[in-house]
Amino acid sequence: MKINHIVESQQFTVPFLMELFSRANEMKKIVARGGTKDYENRVMTSLFYQPSTRTRFSFESAMYHLGGKVLTTEQAQLFSSEIQGEHLEDTIRIIANFCDVIVLRHLEAGGAKRAAAVSPVPIISAGDGAGGQHPTQGLLDLYTIFSELHTLDGLSVAFSGSLDQGRTSRSLTYLLSKFSRIKLYFIAPKEMQIKQDMLDHLDENNIIYQVTDSLDNVIDKVDVLYQTRFEAERFPNTNIDYEKYRIDVPRMQQMKYNSIVMHPMPRDIEISHNVDSDPRAAYFRQSRNGLYVRMALFSMLFDGE
Repeated sequence: MKINHIVESQQFTVPFLMELFSRANEMKKIVARGGTKDYENRVMTSLFYQPSTRTRFSFESAMYHLGGKVLTTEQAQLFSSEIQGEHLEDTIRIIANFCDVIVLRHLEAGGAKRAAAVSPVPIISAGDGAGGQHPTQGLLDLYTIFSELHTLDGLSVAFSGSLDQGRTSRSLTYLLSKFSRIKLYFIAPKEMQIKQDMLDHLDENNIIYQVTDSLDNVIDKVDVLYQTRFEAERFPNTNIDYEKYRIDVPRMQQMKYNSIVMHPMPRDIEISHNVDSDPRAAYFRQSRNGLYVRMALFSMLFDGE
């Protein structure tokens, strides 16, 4: 299936997702045998206006495993000509002369769409703005759920953390809303709760959901607990009890035996290190899946030209 850019989760169809997962499974085999040289003439630019070592390394490793080459900067806001007033659109047009795909992390929600509107080469959003999206994270999260639970229909999924500005939560919510009999829970203090635009989207798609501040009332009901960081630094003068949202051994004991816990990383206090050895702790497998999904995305972009 041909795609030109990857900028938001809403753009994907279920058939596209199934093809992506099939390719990701093939990429896992390719990595196991040491990579491929099939795309050795391809060049990727990682253009990051906001540091994110994990995401940048994942994309760059994906390109190297495909045999391609990488141009990279992690602090484009300091080193690009935009510090002298150059517009993002001009930066993209110029950098596109040097590569076959641009992986962009931008400070502005909607920055990837702006770039895609003018770019002659594919733009892949690596996250844009507070409260924007991180579509490839959403794709690898969905792939992880599918790989672990072998279905995407009929699942109960809980999101916890700073949901109001959570790019990863928003991206995965959009993707899950494409499947049937999904039930979603949004667990956060009122200051960090999911925004109304996401709830409106769920209403439009007849998705059942519950908004709550209680993890304990939900934890035994869900197949997936998607934990994200609580941005306590944004609310220094509140008395939020973050311990009530912390995943520890006693809370893991309340979960279904076949459920999973996910986290896009980095984590803080929201998941205890004591649960890392629990087979339901899927977050390190989740991170590894990012390599296979991003390799699959590159192959779909290049093969569709």
